[in-house]
Order: sequence, then C-alpha cells, then structure tokens
Amino acid sequence: MINFCTLFDSNYLTRGLALYRSLERVSPAFHLYVVTFDDQSFEYLSSLRLESLTPISLKEFEDQELLKVKPTRSVAEYCWTCTPSIILYCIQKYHLPSCTYVDADMIFYNDPQLLLDEMDGESVLITSHRFTSEYDQTDHGIYCVQFMFFKNDRDGLTVLNWWRQKCIEWCYARLEDGKFGDQKYLDDWPIRFKGVHVLEQPGGGVAPWNVQQYEFHYEEKVLKLRYQKAGASFPVVFFHFHGMKIYTDNAFACTGTLYDLDETVKEIFYFPYAEELSKIASTIPETYVKIKKQGAKDHSPSRKKLLLSYLRERLVLMWLGKSGPFNRNNFNFKRHYHIHHFSKK
Repeated sequence: MINFCTLFDSNYLTRGLALYRSLERVSPAFHLYVVTFDDQSFEYLSSLRLESLTPISLKEFEDQELLKVKPTRSVAEYCWTCTPSIILYCIQKYHLPSCTYVDADMIFYNDPQLLLDEMDGESVLITSHRFTSEYDQTDHGIYCVQFMFFKNDRDGLTVLNWWRQKCIEWCYARLEDGKFGDQKYLDDWPIRFKGVHVLEQPGGGVAPWNVQQYEFHYEEKVLKLRYQKAGASFPVVFFHFHGMKIYTDNAFACTGTLYDLDETVKEIFYFPYAEELSKIASTIPETYVKIKKQGAKDHSPSRKKLLLSYLRERLVLMWLGKSGPFNRNNFNFKRHYHIHHFSKK
C-alpha cells in the first residue's frame, strides 16, 4: 500500500480527480489523502465516497502555528507553507508507516512503486528538476516539491519536522538569503540529514522544463523515455503538468510560452490530459466549482500577446546569462505557442 497526500481547492478539482484516476489505473494498492482548501472541494469529494480517497477539511487540518502565519502569506505561499505539515498530519492522524506527497497537477503512467523501490531502506526520497540547460532555475531550488516520500521513522520525521518549522518561519515566492518558497530548503538535505535518497530514474518527474531532453515511445503498451543522446529506456512514471492554464473560451494553454514543446509531447501527454479534464468537468455540478469550472477566469490571449510574452522572457534569460543570443532564423514560434481548444485534438 502506498499512501499519498496532496492539496487543492475547487479550482483544481478536475486535476485532483484526474490524478486519482491515474493512480487507480497503475497502482495496485494506494490511498490518497486530500487536504481541501475550500468547502466546495471538501463537500464534493465527500459526496463521491471514493474507495481510495479521504478528503480532509482545511478546518480539521490547520493548527495554531499555521493559522498564525496565514495572514502573512499569499494563497500560493500558504499552500507551500502547508506542504510539510500536510505530510506530517497524515502520518500522525492515520498512523501511516510512510506518506508520499504529490502535486495535484500530475498524472501517473506507470506504478510509482518503481520509484520507491530505488530507496534501498532510506527514509526520505526527493526528486531533481533535471532542468534542460536553457531553463535552468536551480537558483530557485535543485529539487522539486512534486513527489516526496517520508518514512515514519527517526530519520524521516527529523527531516519532516525540520522542514515544517522552516516553512512556518519563512515561505515566500521570492529569493531571499538562500531561500525560495518551500523548495529551496531541500537543496542541502542529502548532506544535512541521514537517510535522504535522490531519485535517479528520469521517468519520475517529466515536466515542461526537462521534456526537451527525451524521446518517447511505447514498448508492449508501456510508455517509456530515453535520453536523446543515450540509448537506455526508462518507464515514464509521472508527468507534471506545471503551468497548464484553463481559459473561459473553451481553450487551454499546455504551459508557458518559454518552454519548447513538440507535437509528439502534446499528443502523448497534453491532449489526452486536457480531454480527461474536460470529461471530469462535465460531471461536476456548478455548485461545487469556484468562479468557473477548472478555475477558468480569463479569455485566452492572442497569438501576438503570447509572442511578446515569449520575447520578454527570452530577453530576461539572455540578460541573466541563462540563454544564448536569439537566432531569428532558427526560431519556430509554433513550438512555443501552446494554446489549444478542448474540442480539438
């Protein structure tokens, strides 16, 4: 049995349910604990009575230390602040031998046990961003708070309690004194603590910031990847749909314009994901969703606006020395234009 935990509100209901369904498809035995950040999501998940999902209300979860700092954090910053506390809460409340935190905007394609088998008795598992060089943001964190395993033992709880206290003390969306959000704290864990394992398999943590390094294929119906410069293949365990945005005009953006995505990546990952989100959204009554279904608030931007946005981001990267000169002759904006419609594939 793998015990997972995550957090989301009604804007992310479709994503959270898609995550759950993906685990149903690939994990023989799992349970997902969800801390719901608004009443609508708690009520709806409770009404579904899903066999392998336990919704937890925000009121039930929050303690005095979290409530004290809540007014000082933005919504996103407070979610980050809560992450280690959610893992600890689930371990203590439900007497779990271990708990794995997952971001709600992920889909599993193969059994996550493949990743946990790597640990060889260690107590904590963390995953690297594995940035493509052009998108290197290791100054914001070497490791990504997306898939993190903690064992309920001395080493695991030592790390988890330390991280919780640090996030309560400081957790903001800015770089300051070697800190950034909840994730920069992870940078020195392999040195600072005993029992920390850094995931080696590249199939755990495929995301828009590293997908450019891989080629994808199926072997006997198993989705796999291989590095473009090497021959070894690995199962794709999960994809992180960071930056996906839903619009009010039945459109979605796969991710931000900065990231280069080819059509194969969209066909394998993004279009099926968007279709599943749309199907789930059609089953959710309006009373359970905040503002608009799937959190949509704005009309999709024009192609011109997105091009200007991309050029601004590239200029910033060039100024920071993280990107080479812009080569107009080799530029193909199609690989950076990620607006599509749910009705089209």
